[in-house]
Amino acid sequence: MKKFNYLRTNPMLRGIGISATAALFIAACASVPPPVEQMAVSKAAVGSATSAGSNEFAPLPLKSAMDKMDAAERAMSEKEYVLARQLAEQAQVDAQLAAATSRSAKAQKAASALQEDNVILRQEIDRSTK
Repeated sequence: MKKFNYLRTNPMLRGIGISATAALFIAACASVPPPVEQMAVSKAAVGSATSAGSNEFAPLPLKSAMDKMDAAERAMSEKEYVLARQLAEQAQVDAQLAAATSRSAKAQKAASALQEDNVILRQEIDRSTK
């Protein structure tokens, strides 16, 4: 029994097959655009975390953000844009965590100082009324 191969006998199907293969090849070779915007947003987040006092109040998340940002910049220079985007996004999240932790620690410190001030004021009020 003879096998019948449609692609060999039908030029239209062969053309469609070649076109589909070419389209897949072009799509696979299409480069991912560099994540320039994400890199800028992540750098800004790291800068914001640094200025929020994360060096003092959240050093570990800040260091993680900085390390990931450095790795993202290396990936960008090596044109590994998917990896660069992922690392930049992770750096942004780490920087946001560092900034939030820092703000929280500062708020707790300020609340403690206010409570101490209130205790001192109450003691002085008590002394003056006696």
